[in-house]
Amino acid sequence: MPLVHLHVIEGRRDAAELRRLADVVQEVMRERFAAPPRDRYQLITEHKPGGIVVEDTGLGFERTDDVVLVQVVQQGRSTEQKQALYAGLAERLGAECGLAGTDLVVSVVENTTADWSFGNGVAQFLTGDL
Repeated sequence: MPLVHLHVIEGRRDAAELRRLADVVQEVMRERFAAPPRDRYQLITEHKPGGIVVEDTGLGFERTDDVVLVQVVQQGRSTEQKQALYAGLAERLGAECGLAGTDLVVSVVENTTADWSFGNGVAQFLTGDL
C-alpha cells in the first residue's frame, strides 16, 4: 500500500515517458518493497519550470530539469528495504528512462495502519479486511 508521489518539471516528458517512469517505479516497489499485486497508488505532478527547487545538500551534484522527486508514504519497511528501494530506483530509472542518478531524490515517510482507508470510509487494515 505505498502511496507514491512523482514530482517532475512540466514539459520535460511526454505522456508515454511519464507512464514508463511510473511503471518502472511500480516495478521497483514490487521487487524491492514487497508491494502486493494490484497495490498501485501513484500521483504524478508536473510542476511549472521553477516550481521544483532541489539543491544538493552540499554533495556537489549538478541537477538538471529532468529531476524526479519521489515521495513514498508507507508502513513497515526495514532500513534494508528502503536502501534497496533507493538503489533499485536509481538503477532502473537510469537504465530504462535515462534518468541520471543525480536527478533522483527519494523520500520515504512512515505512517500506520490507522492512516489508510481504501474506500467506503472504512479503515480496512483495522477492520481486518486487509
